[in-house]
Parts: sequence; C-alpha cells; structure tokens
Amino acid sequence: MRILFLCQRVPWPPDRGDRITTWHFLAHLLDSGHEVDVCCFAESDADLEGVAFLRTRCRSVTAPRIHRGMRKLTALRGLLTGEALTLPFFRHRELARAVAGAFRPTPPDLVYVYSSSMAQYVLDLPGAPRLMQFAELDSDKWAQVAATRSGIGAWVYRREARLLLEFERAVARAFDASVVVSDVEKQLFEQRIPQVTAHVLPNGVDTAHFAASDPAVREPHTVIFTGVMDYEPNVDAVTWFARECWPRVRARHPDARFLVVGSSPSAAVRALAGRDGIEVTGRVPQTTPWFARSAIAVAPLRLARGVQNKVLEAMSTGLPVVCSAQAAQGLGTVPGDTLLVRDGAEATAAAVIDLMDRPAAAIAIGTRAASWVRSHFEWHRMHQRFDAICAQAAAHHRASHAVQRVSR
Repeated sequence: MRILFLCQRVPWPPDRGDRITTWHFLAHLLDSGHEVDVCCFAESDADLEGVAFLRTRCRSVTAPRIHRGMRKLTALRGLLTGEALTLPFFRHRELARAVAGAFRPTPPDLVYVYSSSMAQYVLDLPGAPRLMQFAELDSDKWAQVAATRSGIGAWVYRREARLLLEFERAVARAFDASVVVSDVEKQLFEQRIPQVTAHVLPNGVDTAHFAASDPAVREPHTVIFTGVMDYEPNVDAVTWFARECWPRVRARHPDARFLVVGSSPSAAVRALAGRDGIEVTGRVPQTTPWFARSAIAVAPLRLARGVQNKVLEAMSTGLPVVCSAQAAQGLGTVPGDTLLVRDGAEATAAAVIDLMDRPAAAIAIGTRAASWVRSHFEWHRMHQRFDAICAQAAAHHRASHAVQRVSR
C-alpha cells in the first residue's frame, strides 16, 4: 500500500512520548513492505539528522523547519479567525502542498494522522481511508491547564479547550477510524464526541531495549524521573516532588539522590540542580544507563492523561515505580503489588522512603513490574491491533462510499 503519514514531529529518534509512538508504527509499516510518504515538522538540527535517516527508508519525507517561538506568534492569528490557536501554529504552506501532492493523480491507500492538529491538512481531501490517532484529546489537556490558571491565562486556555474540542469533533466524524491510548481516554472521548466509537491502541514498550538491570549495580537511595523537561506536566511534577516530597526523603536518608533525566530542562528545573542531591542531566544519548543506576522511579504527574511511557519504561527495566493516579490511569488494571499509586506529598514520600528502607521488597516489586509490562505492552501486540484498525478503517471507507453511490 501507499500510505500518507502525518505527525507533528520528525518521528526519529524515538526519544520522547509522541516520537516513540510514531516511530514504532512507522517502522512497522515500512517493515511490512508499504511505501510511506511522511509529512511532519523539523524543529532542530537533530531533527534534520532524523529526516536524513528517514529518507533512506521512506518513499518521501517533507519536514519544513519551524521555530516554536515564531510559531507562537503565528498562532495568535487564531484570535482573529476565531479558531483554536493550535491550528495556525501547525499550519504550513509547504506541508499543505506536499499533502495535496500525495493525492495526485490518485489518493493514497491509507492516511494515518497522529495528533488532531495535523488533521487539518486532510480534512477536506476525501478519497482515501483516514485513521486519526488522537492518543488523547488535546482539548482536555488545555482544560486541565486552564483549571490551574487565573485571569487572562485561564481565559486563553479555556478558549483553546472549547475551540479545539469543536475541531476534534469535526475530525472524528469525518475520519474512518479514531484511536485513543486507553480505556479511560475512550470513555472521555465518547462522552465529549457522541456517536463516534473510538478504538483503543496503547503505546508499547521496547522491552529488549528497556531490559531489567542487575540490582547489584543500582545506587540504593537514588530516585529517577525521566521526560522532556520543558513539557509543562513534567516541570510541574518534578518541581512539586522536589519541593513537597524530597525534603521528607532526605530527612530519612541524607545520602538520597534525585536524577531528573531529560532534554530541554526549563529554568525552574535547572534551578533544582546541585541542591539536596538533585542532578539535572539535560539531554542524554540513552536513558537506560540512568535507569540502571537508580533504585526507584517516580512519576508524580498532576496534569496527565493517556499511557505514560516513562512509567512503562521504568517498570520494564525492573524498577519499582511510585506514581500518581493521574499517571497510572491509562495503564488499566495493574496489581497493587506491581505499581505503587500514591497521591499527595505525604503518601508519595512515604512510599519512596519505604522502598529505600526495604530494598529486597523494592527489587521484588520491580521484578513483578517488568514481567507485567512484558505480558501487556510489548510492541508486537500493539502492531497487531494497529493492523486490525487499519483494515477496519479501509472497510468503513468502502462501505461509506457504497452508501454514497446508492444515495445518488
């Protein structure tokens, strides 16, 4: 098949949440023998290296360079046009031309879109089965952020949530299949977008890469958090944990260390470095050596939906994970002796301290966690689901066109 593949970021390397998902599904399509045209955005020199790599495997790659600071100014056009600011932010003439070209002289056999903002390029281009991978509803993310703001900030985020939901509804009703990452997201999706049924397709884990490390080499009082560190939910989680939980841990274990591992740390995150055993790494080539050093992983996210890769990756490496209910909700039913779900500073800190106090129990929890991830989240399972959803999208498209022909 010839497939048009749209996503916000260059889907290589798989070093952050959306890229992990897009790369693994793109690689699966390529390994299955399909010809793929990729349309996305490049934001850095590293992205240009990713584009060069993808061009060795894909039929074509269109990736105009954008600068997020300038795009934020472009996004303000939405205030004049009455649309969600997200849409002009991700609108680009070069990408629009490439997408239109992919439909000439004949449309592709399948259109795959990751993130609702990219659906604007194909919303008015019928003729091909279209699969929309929402992952989670971005509109709900902005509604969560609005609830933490006041004044003009709250107004802007509430406006974004309302208008983006209107757009998401239009996309879901126009596309042949809509995909979300968890049963929780499916429930929310079908509440917000009635009369559209969503498919559930979780993220997977590369369990061979994120293999369990030898407990003997772990630093017994070292805690890790991984993620892109200018992403607001990650910044909020780390700064909250450092402020509210970490002093309690250090009072019990003065030698405790907290590793904040991830690219682009914000000013608030950088300010934590060197204080009370906190190390902020910035971008690292691989997170696995840092997981191998650590004894405990935390994911105290207060603004989160969907499946958290950071939680699955830490579990896959055999670490016990202490996470918030928000971070755990996309994982489904996880045995209580496999993942420690705690909310609030006192309960979160107490769980971390208990794991430090009982290293044998911590290792046992991590071992169960690694086994559970391998049973539920290996990528080959997700690829099988993906293939089935693609087939259903194609069948829906054929059926819809048959109905239209009869109605004429």
